[in-house]
Amino acid sequence: MIDALVSQDEPAPVPAAPDDTAPSEPPPVAAPPASEPPSEPAAPAALAASHRSVAVYSGLGAWIDVYDWSHTFGKDGPLVEVADIDRMADLGVQTLYVQSSKWDAPQHVLEPERLVPLIQRARARGLGVVAWYLPTLEDPAFDLARLLTIAQLPIDTIAVDIESLKVKDHAERNRRLVALSTELRAARPDLTLGAIPYPPVLLEVVNPNLWPGFPWAELAPLYDVWLPMSYQSDRKQSSGYRDAERYTAESIDRMRANLGRPDAPVHTIGGIANRTSPGDVEGMLRASVLRQVLGGSLYDYRTTTDDLWPALQAFRAQGR
Repeated sequence: MIDALVSQDEPAPVPAAPDDTAPSEPPPVAAPPASEPPSEPAAPAALAASHRSVAVYSGLGAWIDVYDWSHTFGKDGPLVEVADIDRMADLGVQTLYVQSSKWDAPQHVLEPERLVPLIQRARARGLGVVAWYLPTLEDPAFDLARLLTIAQLPIDTIAVDIESLKVKDHAERNRRLVALSTELRAARPDLTLGAIPYPPVLLEVVNPNLWPGFPWAELAPLYDVWLPMSYQSDRKQSSGYRDAERYTAESIDRMRANLGRPDAPVHTIGGIANRTSPGDVEGMLRASVLRQVLGGSLYDYRTTTDDLWPALQAFRAQGR
């Protein structure tokens, strides 16, 4: 939890040991009453849920994507290097969010010779690491294989970026998203999973045609933490949602209501950094503190100007 001060409108994260001293003739176990049939054994995901920690999503985060760090996609200036990880740590960043591949990348894990040293340096400097990936849902089996490969990196957790509109039929897109998420959870019941969705204000108020019937309730039991892309920088002043405090607050409130989880763990992502002001960050923070979110960040590291870091540092979580 935070320890701190209280565009366009259609946009392109152990069972107990057996008792060896049991008596040779254990006492009989009473059968349950006929009116109360024996309960079903808990599913593996449910058994693992109590051991999945969301702590890595707490505090101040910094995001980098494949355009920031890879030779394959990076064409806009100097790439993020190991020295940038040191700078993040010195600025107070507590978690690195790194895109580990892209749907059209040649490898399930893109350029591991560059990616792994970034991850290793982050861990050496005490940062948590969340690897994220955006599935297109065009080939769910491919998406699953890529996510499971990424999960084998030396990271803390993975987050699924849920924003691809390549599958045009809304019902089929929802079906594939829920199926992919269900298979990912079944394959890795031990792994903390983050979901990175569009914020409900965008889907329900600003542009209801973008993703109708988004399956919040179906996804609720499959993900452990939620990272809404509440980019106030994409909203028009006339909408009222260019106000970072209002947009952050309403996005979180609507999302938790849709999930049916008023205490759902949240890490909020604010606007595009170079279109965000220190005042915007302070508004994000006020809304986040009142809703007891885990942490916050802007998208992304390379576009975060020097004047934003003092405001962002208020998102730092103590005890990490």
